[in-house]
Amino acid sequence: MTAPTPAAVLWDMDGTIVDTEPYWMRAETELVSEHGGTWTHEQGMQLVGSGLVQSAMILQEAGVALSVDEIIGTLTDRVMEQVAVELPWRPGARELIGELRAAGIPIALVTMSIRRMALQVAAAVGDGAFDVVIAGDDVEHPKPHSQPYLLAAERLGVPIGDCIALEDSQFGLTSAIASGAAAIGVPLHLPLPEGPTHELWPTLEGRSITDLSAALERHHHRATGVTS
Repeated sequence: MTAPTPAAVLWDMDGTIVDTEPYWMRAETELVSEHGGTWTHEQGMQLVGSGLVQSAMILQEAGVALSVDEIIGTLTDRVMEQVAVELPWRPGARELIGELRAAGIPIALVTMSIRRMALQVAAAVGDGAFDVVIAGDDVEHPKPHSQPYLLAAERLGVPIGDCIALEDSQFGLTSAIASGAAAIGVPLHLPLPEGPTHELWPTLEGRSITDLSAALERHHHRATGVTS
């Protein structure tokens, strides 16, 4: 019996399609330093995958004397400047997106970066590559809440339980699992926990729609308590 094809594939951006986390950390370090504080690599890693409002509040606690909106705008500007120079692609991401597009399977970008940066990366992937873009300023509840993934499925008009969600961070993976999507973690800067609620893939390189379909079938088996 052929495994079901995903109704849609929902992509995290930072760390999953592109590795912009070092850009964010550089921007954070510079901003804190400009306000007389210090910012360590370990502090930066704690923000990976979280919403920008929460990150901005933590930067305020580190001494940045700007409003939340000012911090978000400043960080985004600085990261976008670096992205314009070089966009560090994650292995296999563009190839898998291309295969999904060729097969007519809807895809969405689900990121906690603000929309103007999400659209910059989406345009670099390819004109009209994503059917839906959900950014951090589109949701009331950022990752690790389920709202970003649920909203993506709603706007695509597909059942979330028939979608694949690809994530690299703990916050993002928690969001994807909570939404009911078939969650696949592809860890980058930090390890992700193993567990019965999701799968872990070391890389997207060499992965295909066949692999995604098999993962969706395993997700359905887990959801119904059926063992294969």
